Amino acid sequence: MIRERIADDIYVFTSRRYAQVTAGAVLTKEGAVLIDTLFYPEETQAIKDFLERRLGYAIRYVINTHYHADHSSGTWMFPGARVVGHTLCRDLLDSSGRKGLAEMKEQMPEFQSAHIVLPDMVFHDGAINIHLGGKVLRLHHMPGHSRDMLGVMVVNDRILFASDNAMPVPTFFDGSYFSLVRSLELMLAMEPMNVVQGHGEVILRGEVEAVVKDDLNYLKTIRHKVETIVAQNDPIERLDEISIEDCGKSRIPLNGLVADLHRANLRRLYDELRETKRVEERES
Repeated sequence: MIRERIADDIYVFTSRRYAQVTAGAVLTKEGAVLIDTLFYPEETQAIKDFLERRLGYAIRYVINTHYHADHSSGTWMFPGARVVGHTLCRDLLDSSGRKGLAEMKEQMPEFQSAHIVLPDMVFHDGAINIHLGGKVLRLHHMPGHSRDMLGVMVVNDRILFASDNAMPVPTFFDGSYFSLVRSLELMLAMEPMNVVQGHGEVILRGEVEAVVKDDLNYLKTIRHKVETIVAQNDPIERLDEISIEDCGKSRIPLNGLVADLHRANLRRLYDELRETKRVEERES
């Protein structure tokens, strides 16, 4: 695990073992807020030891930005904390999350002690605030990468934990293209000083606007290319002709995983646009 201090009282933890997934901690005089966990118990335990034993902070809240296991599987390791998430996150953890954990236990012995912990503090629309020790964390429902996605703005510092809505290539294969575009536009409107991505390096002061606009341009480009294929009723195999470089992104980040994410994006968008086309044809 890599630990980075990005403000006097804010840390980011990045996995060495799983796709550079990130978690974060906001420290206050009344305890700490943990934003997500890491995938493997070993790395989440390292976060716990650092915050509780080395720094002496009690973990008061654990925020699940969404239900995916690489961000939520360590929640059970903080039994004294309140768990916060969207209502959809609670529902998805209670269904898909339980099934996924059962499969993980069959394949990876290190997850035998893990269990699902459902958020006990949830909200549905808009945003809520968490006030702790002089810090204000504003949780926004920002669907896109997934339907239950939250963005967490540390208001005092204007640092946004964007989770998987911000990655080296924006992804929406478990969510919606159109929702992700709206959430990235909201991200721009928030004008954060720094953005913590769900995977990869922190987007630093002065780079945020350019990076988010580049992501929006990528999404606009793939929409144009996939719309053409759908309009011509071409088979899904035509998507293989659209490389990530053709859409303005590099295949190098995350050890090349972004190329797979790009292909998944194309297929998800193809399905979304075909469904939109079918609805329009029925209504015409």
